[in-house]
Amino acid sequence: MTLRIGLLGAAKIAPAALLRPARTLPDVEILAIASRDPRRAHALARRYRIPRVYRTYEEVIGDPAIDAVYIPLPNALHGVWTRRALHAGKHVLCEKPLTANADEAEAVAAAAHKAGRCVLEAFAYRYHPMADRLRSMIAGGDIGNVRRIEADFLVPLLRRGDIRWRAELAGGSLMDAGCYPISLVRWLAGAEPDVVAARAVLASPDVDRTMTAELRFPNGTTARIRSSLLSRHVFRSVARVVGSAGTALVFNPYHPSYGNLLFIAGQRGRRVEMVRGDNVYRAQLRAFARIIAGEAVNRTAPEDSIGTMLTIDAIYRAAGMRPRNGVAYEDKTSR
Repeated sequence: MTLRIGLLGAAKIAPAALLRPARTLPDVEILAIASRDPRRAHALARRYRIPRVYRTYEEVIGDPAIDAVYIPLPNALHGVWTRRALHAGKHVLCEKPLTANADEAEAVAAAAHKAGRCVLEAFAYRYHPMADRLRSMIAGGDIGNVRRIEADFLVPLLRRGDIRWRAELAGGSLMDAGCYPISLVRWLAGAEPDVVAARAVLASPDVDRTMTAELRFPNGTTARIRSSLLSRHVFRSVARVVGSAGTALVFNPYHPSYGNLLFIAGQRGRRVEMVRGDNVYRAQLRAFARIIAGEAVNRTAPEDSIGTMLTIDAIYRAAGMRPRNGVAYEDKTSR
């Protein structure tokens, strides 16, 4: 059975995260697209042979031939359009972070449960073998009991007009880049943290260009996450796990199919591994189709997103900032 997907928006990530992977999966079809910029929508439709181009997002989610939607819109719009799509009976693949704050994540989780539909937050790394390798390395005791986890994601974003610099669209480094290390340390610890302290460097009022936070898990394990959209580092994507009997260091844990290295120095000696796997976006899209078919487990369901957003909200508060706001959802059927 073919999964027919509609695309909300013509975001730059769409070709890599959806359109190109879909070409290689025979059970996935991109059926429709809508964008605020009709020219971009038509250009993508021509290039990727998308048969239906709509004027509005409402038309996409209202198309009865569409089974699911992909949402790569600005962060502030993730929650509202996910809930609208769920109300229309669609499954949802939404870019990270799933929502602007924890309250929205809880509302999306409730809506997904009520609708009986799949919502998958697009942390594609969770569907690559690297994620399982890191968990198995910890569970196998290679480095003893985990004492500390450090995770960084620093990327350059030099375009001043980029939506990720806009507070009203739920921008900031913690939302765009920081959600990755938060997701990763929670995945590795298998628990939810408390925020001990946080410090932000601002790009403008209420928009962080860099964020550093100290976390503590219930078993005493500590963690530090760092995110940046503008720092002295051109690019940094690493995670370090310190145990009672060794250390593991992984390069490029968030997009491992583009190259990765895992260094382990522990009870079994020193070794270097490269964890092979499919392209993360192809793996994610394949998993999305299999989850909908009842053949796989959703690793990035809204319930997991709630934990990420609770941590993000708490970090913003610890840094003396306000959690992000999303566009309000209006249930027109309740009138």
